[in-house]
Amino acid sequence: MDLLLSEDEKRLRARVRALVDKNIIPRTAELDDTTDVAWDVAAMLVRERILGLVIPEDYGGIGPGVKATEICIVREELARGSANIDVLFTMQGLGSYPIVAAGSEAQKRRFLPPIARAERLAGYALTEPSAGSDLSMIETSAERRGDTYVLNGGKIFISNAGAAGTYTVFVKTDPAAGARGLSCFIVEKEAPGFEVVQQFDLSAPHCIGELAFKNCTVSADQLVGDPGSGFKIAMQTFDVYRPSVGAAAIGMAQAALEESIRYSSGRVQFGHPLIDNQAIQFKLADMATSLDAARMLVYRAAKLKDSGAARVSKEASMAKLFATEAAWRAIDEAVQIHGGNGVRRGMRVERLYRQVRALRIYEGASEIQRLIIARHLRQEYAS
Repeated sequence: MDLLLSEDEKRLRARVRALVDKNIIPRTAELDDTTDVAWDVAAMLVRERILGLVIPEDYGGIGPGVKATEICIVREELARGSANIDVLFTMQGLGSYPIVAAGSEAQKRRFLPPIARAERLAGYALTEPSAGSDLSMIETSAERRGDTYVLNGGKIFISNAGAAGTYTVFVKTDPAAGARGLSCFIVEKEAPGFEVVQQFDLSAPHCIGELAFKNCTVSADQLVGDPGSGFKIAMQTFDVYRPSVGAAAIGMAQAALEESIRYSSGRVQFGHPLIDNQAIQFKLADMATSLDAARMLVYRAAKLKDSGAARVSKEASMAKLFATEAAWRAIDEAVQIHGGNGVRRGMRVERLYRQVRALRIYEGASEIQRLIIARHLRQEYAS
């Protein structure tokens, strides 16, 4: 995988890894067994010039633009230490990227600097009870009334629900146009008619919940891009962040692999450490090999995006599909290697087993990734 990274990218990886080893891994249980936001870690990520990578330097971030490769590097290393800290970093990028990609200069200067400084958390509000994979089913609407838009509807499974101060929200401005009628708005938590309905209790604790818009009024200058450009903006965002879901999955599975090597080296059965058992060696070898293969797909997609490719949907879907499925299998094997201890609450592999499951669902379930890949293959070979 080092063949795909520049020297600067390798230094970034080493810097984040050292930070995780020193400041996050010793606190993994504390950070991951709660839905509370770790504001102290957010501040540390700002000080260490990591959180700013999701925002261009002109608006308070770091670097001339958002780089998919850097996002993947950071997510892999953070997820190796804490799933919730990975989410903290990621949502600042996912929630702000529609503004980075399609926002006006005034929107960027108003909304991005507080996100870069972690003074306000960001949210990305797309999913609805009847609209997960099929965005054409989105029912939340926005109606133009003079210099404002009035939003009505609801969103579900929204990370940072209640904690975020700034949300990018996808709604219908043309109900008859299906997905082509989607538009993106910036909605602040103080907006009249905005409400956090509830927060969900998931198998792996995470700040996530349901939002409601009841005659929620926002200024017309909080429309991102043109009316009807919401689907395009959502896809641009996924092209950058979908490979990074695979990177996070790899980070979790790498943690499981490391735990498995340590555990099997110290656990003695039948007079020998478990790691001397060929069956265990085969499991570890398969885990490591599949994770390296996943890394190549993830960083290929990220590098293609950073090289200026207009769309990398197929490559991004391949990366997310393969990496999340490989990570799921690897962590399942890690639990198997730990035996009964693998399903004990408080064991790292048991927590990882619960945490990795969601990655095969969010930002497009594995089945949707297969459909996207197949659609591109059909187009490529149609002639």
